[in-house]
Amino acid sequence: MKWFIASDIHGSAYCCKMMLERYREERADRLLFLGDILYHGPRNELPQGYAPKEVIAMLCENGTEALSVRGNCDCEVDQMVLPFPVLADYTVLDTGSRLIFATHGHLFSPSNPLPMKKGDILLSGHTHVPRCEETNGLVFLNPGSVSIPKEGSVRSYMTLENGVFLWKDLESGKTYKEYSF
Repeated sequence: MKWFIASDIHGSAYCCKMMLERYREERADRLLFLGDILYHGPRNELPQGYAPKEVIAMLCENGTEALSVRGNCDCEVDQMVLPFPVLADYTVLDTGSRLIFATHGHLFSPSNPLPMKKGDILLSGHTHVPRCEETNGLVFLNPGSVSIPKEGSVRSYMTLENGVFLWKDLESGKTYKEYSF
């Protein structure tokens, strides 16, 4: 199975459209959103093409393929307009050899991880900064942000297939980082 992993759309129809084009080009089986789908939040500037209702319409077309965790800018009203679950604080993907704990990152993070065993992966968004780090036998990964990248990073997403995570530039689709397990 090929996963397409994205975080922090923050209501940008411009970036959501580009992201869904990449999703189709990748021929991924499932979309995994790491939170902050519709609202930009009070600390962020409005992202390019801010239009949450357009994002809703686009995501409703792909709703049966999507899974999401709740970000700090997501709420119960978002669940009323999106056709896939968005309110779980985390989900667990079993790869057969490792568990991947997918969360947004505002509740669980490298400094406050879920109960993980050596080799497990904490996959989160929230910081808008791509990350790939192993600490004390745990792996921490972040795809960066689709719409509001920070610390000089590019708009990005990840794919996961056959034990390989690839970080990709949203605009070009080119891989710029890889992690295998």
